Amino acid sequence: MRRILSVALCALVGLATLGTVFAADKKEEKKEEKKVADVFKFKMKKLDGKDADLSAYQGKVVLFVNVASACGLTPQYKELEALHEKYAEKGLAIIGVPANDFGSQEPGTNEEIAKFCKSNYDVKFDMLAKVTVKGDEKCDLYKYLTSQETEWNSKGEVQWNFEKFLVDREGKVVARFAPRTKPDAKDVVEAIEAALKAKS
Repeated sequence: MRRILSVALCALVGLATLGTVFAADKKEEKKEEKKVADVFKFKMKKLDGKDADLSAYQGKVVLFVNVASACGLTPQYKELEALHEKYAEKGLAIIGVPANDFGSQEPGTNEEIAKFCKSNYDVKFDMLAKVTVKGDEKCDLYKYLTSQETEWNSKGEVQWNFEKFLVDREGKVVARFAPRTKPDAKDVVEAIEAALKAKS
């Protein structure tokens, strides 16, 4: 009888231990989930229609730019590509976000946009599918980006094509640059380099 009770007691202790380990694993899993910064929680689409989970950029410095193919600022694609070529290996990710919200200057389909970028500027940095970046239909990513204040700029709607949001390795919006500020402008480059040097 004592042996049976002893075996039963051991089994209960074992189950309790397993339960504690399982609960600890679950707690650790939740803890890991919380480490993903808000800006990296969004799920988008790429120009080719494939899924784009922004969590893949966690730990990188990211420059989000709403782009357009028929804008006076469209030549900024060249400077953006130059930044990509120079800093990609150091941890910079440039993400182009096509939008037709300003002067209807991005009217094409995703396929047409991809062809334009490749043939005119040989764009190799990542491009998302066309979305809305202002107004009531604004996509969730831009709802987040435009709600963040930086040291130099206040929150608010995107003003025109080629506005730039710089996000550090921890997912914080650390700088925002006006559409006419060129990607290779001193302020932009200095902000990128500072974010790349900062420890995550």
